[in-house]
Amino acid sequence: MNVTTARVKNVLTRASGYLRPVCSHSLQPYRGCGFGRALCGVGCYVRHNTWLTRGEEWGSFLEVRENAAEAYAGAVDRERAWARRSRGAFTIFLSSSTDPFPPHEARFGVTRRVLEAMLVSPPDELIVQTHSPAVAGALDLLVPLRTRAGARVRVHLSIESDRDRLEGLPPPAATVDARLAAAAACRAAGLPTVVTVSPLLPIADPERFFARIGEVADAVVLDHYVGGDGSRNGARTERTGLPAAIAAVEVAALDLAYRDRMVEVARRHLPRVGVSAEGFAGRFL
Repeated sequence: MNVTTARVKNVLTRASGYLRPVCSHSLQPYRGCGFGRALCGVGCYVRHNTWLTRGEEWGSFLEVRENAAEAYAGAVDRERAWARRSRGAFTIFLSSSTDPFPPHEARFGVTRRVLEAMLVSPPDELIVQTHSPAVAGALDLLVPLRTRAGARVRVHLSIESDRDRLEGLPPPAATVDARLAAAAACRAAGLPTVVTVSPLLPIADPERFFARIGEVADAVVLDHYVGGDGSRNGARTERTGLPAAIAAVEVAALDLAYRDRMVEVARRHLPRVGVSAEGFAGRFL
């Protein structure tokens, strides 16, 4: 992976499209993703965004936005006022086109410094979206951001399936067990915790999978690649190796009806079940 550093003028992007009902802003501490060549990177919508990839192969680069915390501090008052006026609340999604806790975060600490800046000037709400169990290492900042600074903080941890491997696809960013353990740690620390089954991949034992999620999380969100990649009928994901890998395991899982069956199973084990963007926004069935 080619790792570079950069200074940016702004890290708060006003939300549009799929994210508009979810948040007022997204925040990317990095450009590119340390998990771009892991399982989650196979169907990631960003690999098709030439503005973000700048022609580079997804997973081959990471731009470290070393002044992200300072950029946040410089824009927060203006963007908070705009968000409250235009969207009703200043809600940040961390992150939508990268992971805030890639392996490189241990070295560079960009996300950690952003969270420290939020303790000084908090958003109304922070949604942390990650594939990494390393989020549990940031509880010393996330908990006081909620309890001391007054922000509504919600942790979303992606677990696409109960399978650690799908034939023909790379391994996940972390094992299922490690991510479940991280969810349990976040919940035990008092943070509302959501497991996002996104993109929904074939599940070997749905009853056991959602029962395990129910033990460690307050809610679950299911997002099928057909309806959830931000493009009509999953057109972007169709260009990746994800559909073929899904079909090789369980062809029925390609259909939205599979998602609906999994929703019914999830509802037997969790009090709050969300679907697609509504679920990411915290609106549950």
